[in-house]
Amino acid sequence: MQTKDHIRYMVIGAGGTGGAVGSYLARAGFDVTFIARGKHLEAMRTKGLHVIRPQDEFTVSDFMAYTEDGFLEGVGEGDKIKQQLLPDVIFVCVKGYSVDDVIPFINKAASGGAVVIPILNLYGTGKRMQEQLPGIMVTDGCIYVASEIKSPGIILMKGEILRVVFGLRKEDADKTEQYMELFTRIHDDLTFAGIDCVVSDNIERDALRKFSYVSPQGACGLYYGAMTGAMQKPGKERDCFAGLVHEVQLLAEAMGIDFGEDIVQTNLNILDKLEPTMTTSLQRDIAAGRSSEIEGLIFMVVKLADEYGVQLPLYEKIVNELK
Repeated sequence: MQTKDHIRYMVIGAGGTGGAVGSYLARAGFDVTFIARGKHLEAMRTKGLHVIRPQDEFTVSDFMAYTEDGFLEGVGEGDKIKQQLLPDVIFVCVKGYSVDDVIPFINKAASGGAVVIPILNLYGTGKRMQEQLPGIMVTDGCIYVASEIKSPGIILMKGEILRVVFGLRKEDADKTEQYMELFTRIHDDLTFAGIDCVVSDNIERDALRKFSYVSPQGACGLYYGAMTGAMQKPGKERDCFAGLVHEVQLLAEAMGIDFGEDIVQTNLNILDKLEPTMTTSLQRDIAAGRSSEIEGLIFMVVKLADEYGVQLPLYEKIVNELK
């Protein structure tokens, strides 16, 4: 696959994840189209997207923003489709429970040959999406960021980390040469924009490595009603977080995945760099009575453990309590 001089990026979902990635790309001068909705979309269109970080803040307005229907109306259909408006790269940044809802839109928006890169909290999202999008290249991926919508048009980042990891799954390894030029361009664009980017040669491992952090933090936070600060100091919350990470490592070993590091200590180091007042999006969604990713982030771990014949007593205890 040959890349063009000008890569068009689409970001589906302009919340904490998509808002952060898209705003950095837009600030660096790249062609970015957001797919959003509601008051957040309205604020983005009228005032731009404002990002607040621990050390500074900025506003970007040099981007396009649409609803799904609005974008498709502008692009056209059939023989009248405007190819020059279709994206080359689509970052999928919606919550896990909304992935099925955006599949029909992605199927149309990617009709120009776009590569789809899901960067969600849930493990294995890309593979599940690929089954619904035959003929479109869907990678797997993940993101490290502590970010949320503070109010319409405003993204609040509660940590300095912003890292995107993506790559082909093992079953698509034979397509590496075909897509490497594009992947290298994406890597270079994100790096130039200030986003730490890794093109993974083992995305199954690297996505599960990310999951080994976000799932335990969400599970521990829900179980104890705890902010990050409670897990940053010695006590039952920190022991719980570390124990859950260890259980994900046991699951990984049963799946034939080797993290190649002390994942418990690695994740404790990540945890300790975050703002003490931070809570996970899972906690915030449940507290607000909204739909949540609890099924994919927590309950799925026990289901996988049953599938691979692994005992995870701490996860089982928390799942039973949460259910």
